[in-house]
Amino acid sequence: MASKAAPAADQAAAAYSPAEMMAAVAARELANGEVVFVGIGLPNLACNLARALQAPDLVLIYESGAVGAVPERLPVSIGDPSLVTGSLMVCSMADVFQLFLQNGKIEVGFLGGAQVDRWGNINTTVIGSYERPKVRLPGSGGAAEIAIHARRVVIISRLNARAFPAEVDFLTSPGQRCRGRTRTELGMPGAGPIKVITDKGILENDPESGEMVLTALYPGVAVAEVKANIGWPLQVRPQLGLVAPPTGEELRQLREVLDPKKLFLG
Repeated sequence: MASKAAPAADQAAAAYSPAEMMAAVAARELANGEVVFVGIGLPNLACNLARALQAPDLVLIYESGAVGAVPERLPVSIGDPSLVTGSLMVCSMADVFQLFLQNGKIEVGFLGGAQVDRWGNINTTVIGSYERPKVRLPGSGGAAEIAIHARRVVIISRLNARAFPAEVDFLTSPGQRCRGRTRTELGMPGAGPIKVITDKGILENDPESGEMVLTALYPGVAVAEVKANIGWPLQVRPQLGLVAPPTGEELRQLREVLDPKKLFLG
């Protein structure tokens, strides 16, 4: 007996991967001419995708010291030689943080972490207690500085209940509320994490409470599916948005130009 064709919804879902969706959604966050502090992984893909499509004059700054980088291929690390050729300048890591980040020149910073809580606080230090951790993580690096000083921060992270607890085990990089205190009370100049791009939808901080709420879903995803992977009673915006899937050109750039070997897309 011939097998039945997959439903249209299943065919659409199989047309792109969660990583491709996240990279495309993150790229759409960036406007032409913005100054972005770039990480490695999906943020790196997203920034270079945006530069290839709607934001050719995006200013990419890498932690290693490459400012205004225009890599001809996707860099595989912050120390990739492709970042140097054609860049506006190459400086020390200290200069990147002091002259650009702490001076308020970074408009967008991308971050991720092992845990993200309801206020957008990020943990990249330990799972469990600090004194006797179950897992010891790499630590902050420059993430805490980015979370404090960048004009706005976008978090990219896959949803699961362990990664999205009500409160992080260790507060590495500050979100909208840190142990009950607001960013304004703590004197932080940047807006902090305003959006979390996941593999199922988008969370954004509520302007009044500071709490992350569900504002948009990806095609084929139900609200219940998102709530099942969140460790707090997730609030849902009444006018819930639906995020458009990756376009054919976005997928072509990701698959054929930027990451044909699937180093970051898996």
